[in-house]
Amino acid sequence: MKLELAASDRPYLPRGVRLHRDKVRGGMVLLVPEKAVRLDEIGVAILERVDGRASFREIVEHLAQVYRAPVGLITEDVQRFLTGLRGRMYLEVHE
Repeated sequence: MKLELAASDRPYLPRGVRLHRDKVRGGMVLLVPEKAVRLDEIGVAILERVDGRASFREIVEHLAQVYRAPVGLITEDVQRFLTGLRGRMYLEVHE
């Protein structure tokens, strides 16, 4: 299976995986079966756009605009983050 996302891929969180506010420790976590993964601000910003409708390209363009950063740099960061989640089966894509 290819892990890298194409520009037109529409990533989504599979069943059993979701963003959750950690009321005890504060911040956001990614809840996965039998585990919680603490997220930093950037991870939250990326995953808030992951809804199965927005394409990888649209997510990158939105983040580049919000953070006023070069699209190439944002593409690398988002690709690395989402590829890591996909490798752990915490993310799937509609092609």
